[in-house]
Formats: sequence, C-alpha cells, structure tokens
Amino acid sequence: MNFKNTLGIVLALSTTIVAPSFAQTKKGYTNLFDGKTLKGWKRLAGTADYKVQNGNIVGTTVAGSGNTFLVTEKEYGDYILELDVKIDDVGNNAGVQIRSHYDPNGNGGRGKVYGKQFEIDPSDRKWTGGIYDEGRREWLYPLELNAKAKDAFKVGQYNHIKMECIGDEVKTWVNGVATAYVIDTLDRTGFIALQVHSVNKPEDAGEKVYFKNIQIKTTGITPQAFDKNIYVTNLQPNTLSAYEKADGWKLLFDGKTSKGWRSVRNMAFPTKGWDTDNGYLTIQGAPDKSSQVGGDIITEERFGPMDLSFEFRMTEVANGGLKYFTTLSQGTTGSPLGLEYQVLDDDKHPDARAGRNGNRKLGSLYDLIPATKQARFTKKIGEWNTARIVVYPNNHVEHYLNGVKVLEYDRGGAAYKEAVAASKFKNDVNFGEAKDGYILLQDHGCRVNFRNMKIKKLE
Repeated sequence: MNFKNTLGIVLALSTTIVAPSFAQTKKGYTNLFDGKTLKGWKRLAGTADYKVQNGNIVGTTVAGSGNTFLVTEKEYGDYILELDVKIDDVGNNAGVQIRSHYDPNGNGGRGKVYGKQFEIDPSDRKWTGGIYDEGRREWLYPLELNAKAKDAFKVGQYNHIKMECIGDEVKTWVNGVATAYVIDTLDRTGFIALQVHSVNKPEDAGEKVYFKNIQIKTTGITPQAFDKNIYVTNLQPNTLSAYEKADGWKLLFDGKTSKGWRSVRNMAFPTKGWDTDNGYLTIQGAPDKSSQVGGDIITEERFGPMDLSFEFRMTEVANGGLKYFTTLSQGTTGSPLGLEYQVLDDDKHPDARAGRNGNRKLGSLYDLIPATKQARFTKKIGEWNTARIVVYPNNHVEHYLNGVKVLEYDRGGAAYKEAVAASKFKNDVNFGEAKDGYILLQDHGCRVNFRNMKIKKLE
C-alpha cells in the first residue's frame, strides 16, 4: 500500500472518529442545544448533574436528590420537538417535560416542576413514549393503552423521539412509531425540560442519560398523521376529536341528554332515579344505598366486539357496575344478567369481601375473575376513574383501570367456563357467551357519576 493511500485511509478514519454527534438542523427547525454549552438552559428542583460531553447533554443521577430538571429559559406554545436520547441502564428512568411550569414553593420549599412529561422508561415495563403528568395528575397515558408500541425504544442506543404539541393535543413518537395521544385543556404554553430521575440508594448514583440533537419547530407547523387504531386519552368531557371520529369512535352519552338509553323495564328512560345534569349520567342512589329507585338502564343498541371506555366517580360505600353482552333473555325481574365490570368502594362496601379471591372488587369481572390492581392506579373516592373494556372478535377480553390492564380472559374458553361453574351464574346456560348484547348501567342504590362514555366497534 503506498503512502498516499495510507494517508487517505488515516484521514478518513480520523474524520469518522472526531465527527461531532451533532446532526444537521432540519429545515424550519431551531437548535435548543448548541452541542457545546448549556446556554439557554438552567437547572431546577434537584441536584443531579448536567454536563456537555461529545455533543451530548449528559444527566447523571445523584443519590438523595429529588427529580432534577434542566429547563429551557424560554417558554413555548405550539411546537414540534425532536431529539435523540440514550439510556444504558434498565433500572434508570428519565423524561422530557413539555409545556411545563415551576413552583418554587413546592416540595416543602425545594421547588417543584409540574406538567406533561414524555416518559423514558427502559425497564421491563417499557412505557417509553407514554405521557406522565409530573407533579400533578400522574399517568395520563400509560403505554398499556398502546402496547404494540412498547418495543420501539432500544436500551443502550440512541433513540429518536418526537413530541407534537398543537392546541390541546399532544402526540408522541419513538423511532418513528406512534406511541401516545392525549387531548387536554391544561397548559397551552410552558418550558421544555430534560429530567434526571431521583435515586435514593448510593449504588444507583452515577447512572447517565444522554440527550442530543434537540431541535424545535414553532412556525408553519401542521399536525402529522397518526397511525390508525390507537387509543386516545381525551380529557375534554363527552367529546370526540376528529381523529377519534375517523377511527370509528362514537359517544354513548352526549353529555346533555339520555339519548340512546332506556330502562330495562320499558322503552323509555326512567323518570326518576337518574339524571343527566352537569355533563354526567348519574344514578342518584337511595338513602339506604341499597334500594333501587330508577332501576337499571341499557343502551338502545346492541354491541358485539368493541372497545369501550368510560369514566366513573363513586361516593363512599358505592356499589355499581357496567354490564356488557346483556341480553334480557331471562326477563326483566331483578338486574338482567351480563358480564360486569365491577364498580365498588373496595374499602367500605362489604361486597369486596364476598365472592372468591377478590373477584367482586373494583375492576373485576364480577364474581368470576379478580382484577389485579396497583394502588397508585386507583383513584380516591370522589375522583374520576377511567375504565376500558376491550372485546376482540376472537372473544379475548381485557379490563383496564386508569390505563393499566387489570385482567384478561377468553370468553367461552375453558378457564372462563370453570370460573362460571364456580360462580353464582353456574346455573345460567352459556352465561356471557351471547354474540352481542346491550350495555347496562346498574342501579344498585348508590350514587355514581358516569361521563366520557365512548365506544368503537371492532371487526
């Protein structure tokens, strides 16, 4: 090999080795990080360390520190934000704050950052791209709601992440995969921040998160098309977005009237016991919290395979429920039979201690299959919970509570039949196996509010 060729190879290799990791700015975008300094950023809330290394902002955990944030000095409204992020340790955690704020008096005077966060979660849970409301409402979009996107994030390598904030809508992507979609009226503006998560154990100190190629577009932005068949967390009560409508969703309750509902006893909506005031479909309850007043109500339409979502708010000692595949085939004496998503005050209602293995508690398939719940994903009495029931065309069924799957089963399968045989429904032939049925809201004598009831037929 002659000297000229050798020199060319050496120069090429040198160029490759020293080439900056800083990517070319995309057309219409502005760099938020110059690749060399932390100009335009400031640290808030915790004591984790941020340094610039090889074109990266490197955040390093510090034992005993709370969540720490490197915050933009400017605030932003509508924008598209893109960057690359790498995290090596599956025990680490981080995030990117969008449209967020700072309360210097929060956390006992230590300061608190609050607002929506793009989650970076390398753990086995794999919720990267989900949306968390830091310092406020907690999880808005756990990635259980879009499980097919869980594998988009790659631990130990750079991942390209994207956030689109336009109007009330926030959408996220990981390596080009659509991950989360939230519609919310809070926070039209705020700062952007890079989070290093708190750690308590000394052995967890020194874990690093790498951020680079941080670019933002604030003008001439238009919503990017989002993949179909992705669940939307819509926090605007009793509304559907254009995306949801195009995806096949319909409201079961319009927020104003009883349209689409009737009594199980006749074709009319009950004249007492139920109301549609304040944007809620409410069973008013009885003084003794056990006697029926208005009776159960059902949808006028029957449904088969479906994706059903609804919010509910309980009073103390409440007992209620939503039944699906209700047929009325056994007549209308008593509460009609159907598969029931249990709505219950687990702490104070005695039914929580009845049945088997907790199969009458909140979120359970009543008297058949218990829900496996985490305390942090169960709201307090008086707060709104979000339930979701997915019945696939192959009869696989899933129950969710506040974005987290709490049970699943195969309708008509062997395990299901065993559960029925051991339940109060053991003498009801082919219980819960109808091709379709009504959706029913129970009058169990307890006050319960419902809203944001939406459904999508699955084929």
